[in-house]
Amino acid sequence: MTQQLFPETLKVIAERHSVKSYDPDFVFPEEHKELILNAANQAPSSWNLQHWKFLVIDDPSAKQRLLPIARNQKQITESSFVVAVLGDLQANLNAETIYGAAVESGLLTPEIKDTLVSQINGAYASGGSIPRDEAIRNASFASMQLMLAAKALGYGTCPMGGFDPAAFVQEFNIPERYIPTLLISVGKAAKPAYASGRFPLEQVIIKNSF
Repeated sequence: MTQQLFPETLKVIAERHSVKSYDPDFVFPEEHKELILNAANQAPSSWNLQHWKFLVIDDPSAKQRLLPIARNQKQITESSFVVAVLGDLQANLNAETIYGAAVESGLLTPEIKDTLVSQINGAYASGGSIPRDEAIRNASFASMQLMLAAKALGYGTCPMGGFDPAAFVQEFNIPERYIPTLLISVGKAAKPAYASGRFPLEQVIIKNSF
């Protein structure tokens, strides 16, 4: 039933693989870049705090600066651009604006808004791992949505965790509020991506309890 309802969506998911070789001369349409980033920005997020920022690195000199930080992976310079997905450690500061807009549109009462904002700020001030966990978790939602949107438009991507976060923060002047979670190269594939295997479902599904 699901495949009948959403064949194109499932096809995009099944055919998305990490592209390591790009056409360095391809001129990426700006309107397509905007579509991809807008799709990433539509990702779900806890409390709707939208815990992400997208640092788009498309200038050749900036990509050269990024290259050694990303362990000289060639897709950094060959791809049309690289998106550094940053997680927001202080996403709770977005709550007042987000829920204030909901009050103005009639979706929330001021009392409910104040309760939600207080709960969120309390969770972030608890001293636990919530800020970092939520930053990484929600930035991951946006990252996957970005890659699927790119594939739907016919482009290749490659998520890269192999980089030096501290060096990246210093080189690209990342504020303390944000942590780099992932680098994603985007561009026109120079050759088909390698389709890596997956475990069969019966090996990864556990029903109800271990």
